[in-house]
Amino acid sequence: MMIRVVRLLLVVATPLLLVAVLSSLLAYPAKAGPSSVCEPDSVQPSGAYYRICMPTGTWNGDLVIYAHGYVAFNKPITIPEDQLQLPGGASLPELINSLGFAFATTSYRMNGLAVETGVDDLVQLANIFSATHSLPNHVLLTGVSEGGLITALAIERRPDVFDGGLAACGPIGDFSKQINYFGDFRVLFDYFFPGLMPGSPISIPLSLINDWTHYYTATIQPIIFAPTNTARLDQLLRVSHAPYVSGVITTIDTSVYDALSYNILATNDAIEKLDGQPFDNHDRVYAGSADDARLNQMVQRFTAMQTALNSIDAIYQTTGQLTVPLVTLHTTLDQQVPYWHEQLYRVKVIQRDSLAFHQSVEVNAYGHCNFSATDALGALEKLATMVYNPTARFPSPRQYLPLISARP
Repeated sequence: MMIRVVRLLLVVATPLLLVAVLSSLLAYPAKAGPSSVCEPDSVQPSGAYYRICMPTGTWNGDLVIYAHGYVAFNKPITIPEDQLQLPGGASLPELINSLGFAFATTSYRMNGLAVETGVDDLVQLANIFSATHSLPNHVLLTGVSEGGLITALAIERRPDVFDGGLAACGPIGDFSKQINYFGDFRVLFDYFFPGLMPGSPISIPLSLINDWTHYYTATIQPIIFAPTNTARLDQLLRVSHAPYVSGVITTIDTSVYDALSYNILATNDAIEKLDGQPFDNHDRVYAGSADDARLNQMVQRFTAMQTALNSIDAIYQTTGQLTVPLVTLHTTLDQQVPYWHEQLYRVKVIQRDSLAFHQSVEVNAYGHCNFSATDALGALEKLATMVYNPTARFPSPRQYLPLISARP
């Protein structure tokens, strides 16, 4: 099957123009010029808010839609402005518009776990743009974190709407494993630091949700970093496989805080939207502590409800079946959405015979979505190679099969 020609963010009509655009981005200033005009925010039929920004110069005929990352369920539904700013203060809409592309984004109709409805809201947004402006030559989708999963699912499911995608730092490999990653961390934390967290790993008190940041700073942080608890903290990190940089205490703090934060802020919302409790460790064998036999005997155990697992399988799991290009981007030490998602997704792509439509970019760094401009450009260059050389030979799929048996 021939790959449809797409232009994603920086990809334009000819390779020479592509090189010119890439070069210009490397020197992109912290503040863009007046290259963008954003129309007043409006409301989609779903109830989501959307924003369309058009270039002040010539529009190249293509539309870039941005899928934002996770926003806590108890926050107001609005377009997250902080997710539209690049490092250094540059505006994402202005950057896209300065390249000649139209830009659009949506708040989604709900916060928290918003994957299924997020895909629908993005499709709806593409249709709104076509109705209010004109039918784009190409509709290109980008997304980060939860938006990365939404992007991958939208590219798989709606190639009639989207011509190509860039999914960054999303839980694209296995959504159940992502839920278990946070759940495992919480039950292990409760084992090594008993009585420190109120409530249950699968039932979070509203008082803790509302006071979480202060509670972590005032109560949890001083205890886990006390010299007398160094051994406990080390065991927690070993058993949970939470990424961090050895010797850099700030990365340990970030990894602990983030893992617990998603348990605190996302658990009740996920149970409601998945129609059941999804965390399962009833037969998990934990290893890496000073006494694994005692750990596995004493750690709290939970069994997922089948209704929740059915919802995940039907709605939240990617397939790897691609008919238009998808580039995925991930740091190797991502403390929120572990890197093994990329490996699992690559296996799916191979199994679905979709290698020609997928390229993965690995960034050797700590942090969730911690990409430099050069990293992003590298991902886009891979996509450009795939687009402009659709008959290029790919290595044997066997070279991409990861050894996943040792992963949690």
